[in-house]
Amino acid sequence: MRVGNRDVPISNPDKVFFPERGLTKGDLVRYYLDVAECALPHLRRRPFHMARYPNGVGADFFHQKRVPNHPDYVGEQFVRFPSGHTTVFAVVDNAAALAWVINLGCIELHTWHSRVDDIERPDYMLIDLDPTTDGQWSYVREIALVVREVLGELGLASYPKTSGATGLHVLVPIRPELDFPDVRRFAKRLAEEVERRVGDQEVATTTWRVAERRGVFVDFGQNARDRTIACAYSVRPTRDARVSAPLRWEEVGDVDPAEFTIETMLDRVAAVGDPTAGMWRRKASLGPRFERLGLESPL
Repeated sequence: MRVGNRDVPISNPDKVFFPERGLTKGDLVRYYLDVAECALPHLRRRPFHMARYPNGVGADFFHQKRVPNHPDYVGEQFVRFPSGHTTVFAVVDNAAALAWVINLGCIELHTWHSRVDDIERPDYMLIDLDPTTDGQWSYVREIALVVREVLGELGLASYPKTSGATGLHVLVPIRPELDFPDVRRFAKRLAEEVERRVGDQEVATTTWRVAERRGVFVDFGQNARDRTIACAYSVRPTRDARVSAPLRWEEVGDVDPAEFTIETMLDRVAAVGDPTAGMWRRKASLGPRFERLGLESPL
């Protein structure tokens, strides 16, 4: 396949990856190339964690951190873990590299919260609204609006997206000036404030022990080194080929995540554009805002 000025080999494009929808690996590659202009700003300069589904959803899959032999249009980044182990991640900076990792069976786009320019400091904070039981999606939508309210009072831009599974992500672009533990500390306090305002543990909770949760978990723990999420426009390995879809805030109150799939996302982008356009130009400094949440600033 010709992608820009590069030839990218695509093996077995007719292999069915989503049997219930009849979608093939070739369909998946074409989807990602069609949304590459929107997806790449979330991928560039980040370590890329490979979750490989060589035979599509419903079949065996495996995780691969170390990038295999690759063409020169695929970047790489050496990383040392606290354990002392090391690896070299792929870095997906262009559409050809994107097609290359999808050809390896990477249905999802899993990326770090930091970029290779400063691997120890994230450039966004994440609040992950994760239902504890089925039937809590209405709670997720309600809590998301409270998250927006708190962030707005702090003067922080926020961008919601469906997780593509059962929850919702709220991303806050920040300047990469704080280490992961400090960002996690800020996110924890913010989550606790959201929990306080909701005022009902059956709706929203920051309880860490899974067995003790009842409401939607306002998860701050994803703000840690080595954690990855499926980024905006990522397909998820679900039977309906669901996509992690960026939203406009006015959509959150009645959004249904099942509406966003490989088959519907192009029409959506054509209709509403990219809700994350310009997101990475709105990075704010968290440091001066710690005290407003009753925390000591690390700066």
